Amino acid sequence: MAYGSIRGQLTRRAALFGGGVAVGVYAGAKLSSKLPPLVATRSLQAKGSVGTLNDASLLSETPVFKHIVMPENQGETLIAKLRAEMDEARTEGRPVNIGAARHSMGGHAIPENGHAITFDNGNLETDVGNLTYRVHPGARWSQIIATLDSQGMSPKVMQSNNDFGVAATFCVNAHGWPVPHGPMGATVKSFFLLRPDGELLRVSRDEFPEIFNLTMGGYGLAGAIIDMEVEMVPNKRLVPTFQQMPARDFAPFFVGAIEAGDVNMAYGRLNVDRETFFEDALMITYREEGDQLALPAASTSGAMSQAAARVFRAQLMNETAKDVRWWFESSLGPRIGAGEVTRNSLLNEPVVTLDDGDPTRTDILHEYFVPPARFADFVDACQEVIPSSYQEMLNITLRYVAPDRESVLSYAPGPRIACVMLFSQEMTVRAEADHRRMTEELIERTLDLGGTYYLPYRPHARVDQLRRGYPRVEEFVAAKRELDPDGLFRNMFWDTYLEGLG
Repeated sequence: MAYGSIRGQLTRRAALFGGGVAVGVYAGAKLSSKLPPLVATRSLQAKGSVGTLNDASLLSETPVFKHIVMPENQGETLIAKLRAEMDEARTEGRPVNIGAARHSMGGHAIPENGHAITFDNGNLETDVGNLTYRVHPGARWSQIIATLDSQGMSPKVMQSNNDFGVAATFCVNAHGWPVPHGPMGATVKSFFLLRPDGELLRVSRDEFPEIFNLTMGGYGLAGAIIDMEVEMVPNKRLVPTFQQMPARDFAPFFVGAIEAGDVNMAYGRLNVDRETFFEDALMITYREEGDQLALPAASTSGAMSQAAARVFRAQLMNETAKDVRWWFESSLGPRIGAGEVTRNSLLNEPVVTLDDGDPTRTDILHEYFVPPARFADFVDACQEVIPSSYQEMLNITLRYVAPDRESVLSYAPGPRIACVMLFSQEMTVRAEADHRRMTEELIERTLDLGGTYYLPYRPHARVDQLRRGYPRVEEFVAAKRELDPDGLFRNMFWDTYLEGLG
């Protein structure tokens, strides 16, 4: 969800997603006329204290012993520095964790009172003959796209924004618009891992496959990734197709289009106005254009994106704006954004563009993975749960995820429709409690449909819901304890959910 500009005009992505970003929506509920107790309105704004780290939720401010940035290339110098930090932390009984953007929303890259390490290096080497590239684990996707684009190549799978680190994407096993692939982990060929005991291993599906499956989607708990070998594909010039339909009919249209085999990238949207909440759907699919010569350089967002984001925030609490938003996205967007665009340009957008700068609110992501056959039931569940909450829903994006039968903490044991939701939350005690209540209910309804929820977001799920949604979680904990008996690599996700299991 982002905007961009080239030569003063809207980028293709800005035109297509303008409705979801350029005009605000408000999904709040009716509030009681009775004033809440003062404790309920207490602010949860972060203090920004020295010696703390936070994540994209702005609700995970946590003390750390130290935070250091490591810009070294992958190699002996980086390995030596990491081993020194690990040895010191082990001796003093402190945890270690490595991060990049720290975009996860439950402290997944924050070690409480521990050694927080940030990788900051974009080193990358391509092997065009084998359609792979070797990359520093701290490289951001924007850096990867810039290098691959110059060689006519593109990441095979990444999430829909370019701010994040490549190893972080692997460790949450993120997915995106490229189809018909599974999560990003399916495109990783091998990596070098510094185990918690300091031993360096080359890990692949043939070498230490159990560690490969533990690290993929393992939230950085298996050790420190030093170097990665990842698959790439040729960059392509693509042309979009737009189809509107009732929301309950979306799944068969979406899956059918992807299974036809000629779609390169795809996503969907639902309307979020209160009167017809989740009744309408829009499907956007991208296919190769006939002319693949002289592809333009990947575009990025600019001033137009910033302006669009301001308009987006200004439209909150406005039913008319919600109607305009859907018209923009489903009617105007296809007319002004129906031209060709490269694969890399679609991927090359930062999520930071949407930062609202309002210290009293924060954006919170949800994600649910639904079997296509139960998608209509999921729509029903959302219509019953979300509008009765105090939360303001800004957008929902629908994606296709092929099965992942490798990672221990797989969220897609079969084909799934990923439902990515964005809410704006008031940063108060009452809003956090209401968001937890709403999230627990959405998770419960999704589990009843045979789906699950994504782990990188707010820690609102109950432990019993974690067990239901991820039936191999105790196997994961046992394997982690065997690999890391001292519990050296830890984060707030481990402390909140996993330490008490197994």
